[in-house]
Amino acid sequence: MAATTEATGGPVVAQQTAGGMPAHHIAIFAGLLALLIAAPFFFYPIFIMKILCFALFACAFNLLLGYGGLLSFGHAAYFGMASYVCAHAAKVWGLTPELAIICGTLVAGVLGFLIGSLAIRRQGIYFAMITLAFAQMVYFFSLQAEFTGGEDGIQAVPRGHLFGLIDLRSQESLYFLVLAIAFAGILLIYRIIHSPFGQVLKAIRENEPRAISLGYRVNRYKLAVFVLSATLAGLAGATKAIVFQLASLTDVYWTMSGEVVLMTLLGGMGTVFGPIVGAAVIVTMQNYLATFGAWVTIIQGLIFVVSVMLFREGIVGVISKWTRKPL
Repeated sequence: MAATTEATGGPVVAQQTAGGMPAHHIAIFAGLLALLIAAPFFFYPIFIMKILCFALFACAFNLLLGYGGLLSFGHAAYFGMASYVCAHAAKVWGLTPELAIICGTLVAGVLGFLIGSLAIRRQGIYFAMITLAFAQMVYFFSLQAEFTGGEDGIQAVPRGHLFGLIDLRSQESLYFLVLAIAFAGILLIYRIIHSPFGQVLKAIRENEPRAISLGYRVNRYKLAVFVLSATLAGLAGATKAIVFQLASLTDVYWTMSGEVVLMTLLGGMGTVFGPIVGAAVIVTMQNYLATFGAWVTIIQGLIFVVSVMLFREGIVGVISKWTRKPL
């Protein structure tokens, strides 16, 4: 038995397997994979793919906030810019979908490095405001740049053939590609969290002066996690562009940054599976409450307030606290 402490507070105990991953985590991942493989036979595939894209986006943001302790109000910049670059690469340059997604992801990583290099010099609310300011700059750039299509965005993005062989116009083929990308991304985040690098991040989050006194170059770790988070957020945005065949200003607008914060807090900040649950809840609400129009935002706000009052650690955070197992 190995005891650990999650961000939700309090000691939790998990049975470790030979590979180091808790047995209940393996069971959850296996169950989640089985559920997602069966999902398109019972639900609209595009709806499930949207959940997968936003689940990866929320997990990437949680890596920065939940484990790095850095609150960014501008993560839509990486999600949206990757979406634009991927769409442009696929439609104008004629790249295959995997190369278009890689291009979008790399651009998000570079953008994350440039913004992160400046933002990490400040802490707390100043850090958050700097990220928001840069995100707004990206938004206005996207509005004015010729390649983004301005207010019209980039429409009718071709899905193409994966590796020149698999036709992604088939929803079944596209679904399993999105599932593979999202699941691989989430597993990568899991590995980062539970690596020595992840442990140092948690130490910096809990007590930065002490981490500095132990000899860790804190700013390098902050920049590294910022770039990783931005890159994975870009992967989610690029994948979404292929799924919906569209890149628009909505992807880079500040409300998108707000949505990913809401997903993370609702599901459980600092938990592995919380952002996935939060993304599923928010996307489901948006989908099934769309008939309410602008009232959807108000309903989301009310649900968020109730959740904060009743589930201060988020849905998964509360479950983790009740079961005394890290989730």
